[in-house]
Amino acid sequence: MTLLNQVRLMREAHLHMPQGVAENYRYWGDDRTVFIASAKGAQLTDCDGKTYVDFRLGYGPIILGYRDERVDAAVIRQIQEGGTLTGFSTALDVEVVKQIKALCPSIQKMRFANSGTEAVIGAVRTARGFTRRDRIAIVEGSFHGLVDEMMWKSDIESWTPGDSRSPRIIPFGAGISENTRELVDFIELNDEESLEQLFKKRQDSLACVLLEPIIGNAGSISASQEWLQRLRDLCTKNGTLLIIDEVKTGFRVAAGGAQSLYGIHADLTTYAKAMGNGYPVAGFGGRADVMDVVGSHAGGVVHGGTYTANLIALSAAHATLNILAHTDALQTADAAGEKVKEILGRVFTKAGVEHAFAGPPAMLGIHFSAEVPKSYRQWRKVNNTLYRDFAWKLIELGVMLEPDSREPWFLCEAHGQMDFGWLEDVATRAIKAAQAMA
Repeated sequence: MTLLNQVRLMREAHLHMPQGVAENYRYWGDDRTVFIASAKGAQLTDCDGKTYVDFRLGYGPIILGYRDERVDAAVIRQIQEGGTLTGFSTALDVEVVKQIKALCPSIQKMRFANSGTEAVIGAVRTARGFTRRDRIAIVEGSFHGLVDEMMWKSDIESWTPGDSRSPRIIPFGAGISENTRELVDFIELNDEESLEQLFKKRQDSLACVLLEPIIGNAGSISASQEWLQRLRDLCTKNGTLLIIDEVKTGFRVAAGGAQSLYGIHADLTTYAKAMGNGYPVAGFGGRADVMDVVGSHAGGVVHGGTYTANLIALSAAHATLNILAHTDALQTADAAGEKVKEILGRVFTKAGVEHAFAGPPAMLGIHFSAEVPKSYRQWRKVNNTLYRDFAWKLIELGVMLEPDSREPWFLCEAHGQMDFGWLEDVATRAIKAAQAMA
């Protein structure tokens, strides 16, 4: 494979950006970092002309397909007829909120943001403003954006499976002050004792518990119905707000998000990603009495941002949500995900590889183990080395995905048009090559 353009761009990029990339997670090493020239439907084309069927989808925002004509036409029309930004309110603000409320019954009022990180900041600040408490709790393995307080994690790589001691809590990297850790507690997914101890210890000081019920950075491992209901009940009993982070699951795993699958609803919810099919739009909202602490009145929670509710973002959200509400786009994505699961299951079984699938079909987790892990600590026992080798071989053969098994396979409407026979062939070749490397 000729990589002259990739090599040249990588060398030049190193002169201008740390690691030669615009954000850390795009750097896969000098010899593997990908430079994309174009994207359409479910396909990427790199700067050397190589094409990939993409199951990464920009970490999940693409729910219809790249460059969806329906969404792009709405954005272009908005730019030409109404502009992009004024710093004032518009009728579109209300229309998009009404769309979200129609799909997500737990939303009574909401505010917009520009990213999942911003949405989480707004939701947590609102929870603290409403409860007049400071502490927060998050679930091991979840990811809630790049704000310092959320950039602490269980050091699962250094933890030995079966160790009775909990993994160390460490920062994501340098530059994160130790004092941002002081008000954050961690609980283990689906562990009742961890949950009960949290509320016993923090009942009078816990502002909120923030979680992804289907964890987007742990292979779509999920909260059990019973555990999530117990969390909901304990939050209600103790005056703690439940924040469900639907940045990845919202408008993807179902029109009403993960909460519609569980039938359990949050006090506050965060959205982003699939909300705009790739355009940068996000939001947070929930109970009206909680959201009403946001405002310029005395003692109100401050929320703002120059580009909040910009008209490019809102026109994209308006079009995307309309498509999701009134077409079979999500059903098509789900059907494609089920077909991928069927194909990969057949490939793995023939190769004698233990495997288990997690999560809804449009956000598919793949684990090389006999059963789906019930927590992030159990994920540590999965054969992640084989998965990594399998993933890199798939990328070489033209299937784009994240090489880390913690990242799910994302499906979009455009995947319904892919060549599934080709996928079975390359997956078969990839797993054989990966096994040969063991």
